[in-house]
Amino acid sequence: MNFENFLGNEKIKEQISYLFESKKLPHALILEGDDGLGKRTLAREIALAAVCRESIKPCRLCSQCKKALSGVHPDIIERSVPDGKKVFKVETVREVINDCFVKPNESDYKIYILGNAHYMNSSAQNALLKILEEPPEYAIFILTVKSKSMMLETVLSRSCVFSLNPVNTSEAAEFICKKCADASLEQAKNTLTEWNGNIGKAIEALTSGKASEVSDIADRICSALVNDNEFLLLKECSSLDGDRQLTSNVLNFFKLILRDALLFEQGGCLSGRKESAELLYKRLSKQKLMALIECTDSLCTLPDKNINNSLMITKICCNLKEACGK
Repeated sequence: MNFENFLGNEKIKEQISYLFESKKLPHALILEGDDGLGKRTLAREIALAAVCRESIKPCRLCSQCKKALSGVHPDIIERSVPDGKKVFKVETVREVINDCFVKPNESDYKIYILGNAHYMNSSAQNALLKILEEPPEYAIFILTVKSKSMMLETVLSRSCVFSLNPVNTSEAAEFICKKCADASLEQAKNTLTEWNGNIGKAIEALTSGKASEVSDIADRICSALVNDNEFLLLKECSSLDGDRQLTSNVLNFFKLILRDALLFEQGGCLSGRKESAELLYKRLSKQKLMALIECTDSLCTLPDKNINNSLMITKICCNLKEACGK
C-alpha cells in the first residue's frame, strides 16, 4: 500500500498492506492513539485503498480515488461526535447499521469510518456489536479511539486493533515544514519535542501561535514545586481551567521534564528544557522525582474523564504537592 499522507508506524503499515494483498482485511479495525497521531488520516488511507481499482493501492488517480480524495465517494461514510460533544449517540450507530444493508453503489466495499468511537456508551457499543458479529460481506468498519480500554471486550474481540505511536522527530519535522511554510526545521523539531512527537498537535500549536505555551507553563510548574510556592502552583494550574487538551499536553510535557531530571546525570534532554530538569535534579531526591512521575501518570487520565474543571485543577495541585512532599 502507498501511505502517502501517513508518516511513521512502519510495522502497522506492513501489517495493513499484508491484509490487503492477501485479501484478509477484517470487517472491523480499531485505530488507537492520542489525538493528532493520525488515526483519521490512516482511516481515510485504508478507505481510499479499499475503493481503488488499480493493483497498487491507492493510486490516487483513478475515478474512485479522486472521488474519495474529494470527500464525495458514496461508499465511504464518516460519522463522528459533533464538535464540543462527548457522546457518540446510539441513534447514529443505528443509522449506520440500517445503511449497511444497502449494497455499495460503485465499489466492492462499503467503508464506515466512526471517529472518536470511545465516546460510545455501552448501549451504542452493543448496538454496533450486532452488526460486527454478522456483517455484510462488503462492509468494513474503521473505529478511531483514544484508548481501546474504553471499548467493550466483546467489540475488541471482533476487531483488529492497531495502536499508533508518535513519529520520528526528524521525519515529522520535514513533513511539518511542508505544511507550515513559516516554520523553520529547528522550530518544528522543538515543537514536536514539546508535543511528544505528535504531528497533529505540533502543527496546531505552530499555526495557532501557541508553540511555546505548553513548555512555558510546565517550566513554571517546576519552579513553583521546588520553591514550595503554593500560590504560584495554583495560579499556573488555574490557567489550564476550561482547556482540557492544554491540560493533557502540559501534564505529559511536565512528565517528560521529570524524566529528564531523573536521568540528568546521564546527559541528554528529551524535553529540551535543561534548566527546569537541572532545577528538579538539584532540589528533589530521586524518590520524589519517581513519586512525581507516578503521580503525573495518574493525573494524565483526568482530562478524559467526566470531572468538574475546578475539581480537576484542585486535584492536580494537591496531588503534585503531596508527591513532592510539600
